[in-house]
Amino acid sequence: LWTRRQIAGFGTAQATNQRYRFLLEHGQNGISTDFDHPTLTGYDSDHELAEGEVGRLGVAIDSVRDMDDLFLDIPLDQVSVSLTINHPAIVLMSMFLSVARDRNVPWDSLRGTVQNDSLKEFHGQKTFALGPAPSLKLTTDIVEFCTKHVPNWYTISISGYHIRESGSDAVQELAFTIAQGMAYVESALERDLPVDSFAPRLSFFFGCHNDLFEEVAKFRAARRMWARILKDRYRAEKPESMRLRFHTQTLGSTLMRQDPQNNIARGTLQALAAVLGGTQSLHVSGFDEAFDIPSEEAMRMSLATQLILAHESGVTNTVDPLGGSIFVESMTNDMEEAAWEYINKIEELGAGSVKQGMLQAIETGYIEREIARSAYEYQLKIESGDQVVVGLNQYQSENNQKLELFQFDPEEEDWQMARLAETRSKRSDADVKSALSSLKQTATDERNLMPAVLDSVSSHATEGEILDTLRDVYGEYTDPGVF
Repeated sequence: LWTRRQIAGFGTAQATNQRYRFLLEHGQNGISTDFDHPTLTGYDSDHELAEGEVGRLGVAIDSVRDMDDLFLDIPLDQVSVSLTINHPAIVLMSMFLSVARDRNVPWDSLRGTVQNDSLKEFHGQKTFALGPAPSLKLTTDIVEFCTKHVPNWYTISISGYHIRESGSDAVQELAFTIAQGMAYVESALERDLPVDSFAPRLSFFFGCHNDLFEEVAKFRAARRMWARILKDRYRAEKPESMRLRFHTQTLGSTLMRQDPQNNIARGTLQALAAVLGGTQSLHVSGFDEAFDIPSEEAMRMSLATQLILAHESGVTNTVDPLGGSIFVESMTNDMEEAAWEYINKIEELGAGSVKQGMLQAIETGYIEREIARSAYEYQLKIESGDQVVVGLNQYQSENNQKLELFQFDPEEEDWQMARLAETRSKRSDADVKSALSSLKQTATDERNLMPAVLDSVSSHATEGEILDTLRDVYGEYTDPGVF
């Protein structure tokens, strides 16, 4: 069976830890962490830009103390953990490794994933902290370090989900995700890492929309493309290097505020498509997420959806059950062909290098414009009625359902800032200053930053202090805008 990995994160580390335990008690067997906006962008909870955002849409993590609280009483060597973090991934990954080391948990016993997909931030989630080139360097630092020291850890979750949520169609999600993966492979190869040393620990993360057959074809095309790319282009020899392992999340952008209980059916349909497409891990979005982060009851129902699919539907009785269907096989071929047109365009931008092509595609806004065009065209279809959305543009209901939504406690922000102040008051300022100075020199020298960041988090330097140090070296990125 696939890993049941409902993402969770809100308020303080202690509050999220309680949600983890609730999910594990109700049948979840993997942990996935949502971080708040300040954490995603590399700012501490007491930064002026963080005001009103601390813990609001994810858990606030400022220091290694918070990371320790987040996994209180959770055996790190027994539960697979996913850290959904990108530009500050090197900091959060170092915090996690520091906690494991303090608990005497060997790094080679850790299983999990760090998202660490820095490139998609510029046209997907857009929670960036550094520019494309330096953020790609940090991504590759993690790949290089974990390949050598944390061998069972997936070093990147190459993400199409955020691209799809930004408005792309299925072909664009497939194409840009695969191109990102190729860029990371090329960046690692430039470090003289053998492809078979790191490729088995690359994973993918896709969204799943409502068109069941299109989504299944997308997943099938992705597996086929990745296997051929690794074998033919990058000369991988291990079968493990050619396998596309992926997590799927049903798409929040398909959830409607109108008749929100209809979203249960949408989530079930999308989850079925993901399973038919061969997903190794799954999150079903809560039916109330058109309003807020999911309530405990919504998460329980999403987890139950997975359990019913797994144990009552018979869908797991065979592999690739739609394989051989003339319709699905034709759609898979068409999707692969269309995706290659985008990838070839990106490669042309890089004069034969997909890595350089991705950097160019980001800087020129090519990818973002393509996504925006698709989003606009889809919205026009909804507004014209060509795309029926039940309860929104057809089959509206007069029944105004009342939901008990998640209630965020604003005192969580005050508590988190008090916790941060306490951390700063109890640490050795001299140790922090020394660690950050060493980090700055390491960044200036263009060496792998993981050891220096590990030393920094162990001295109780905060995420914001570490990212500020890196911003001093690499500069702060400003979105150029593409329209």
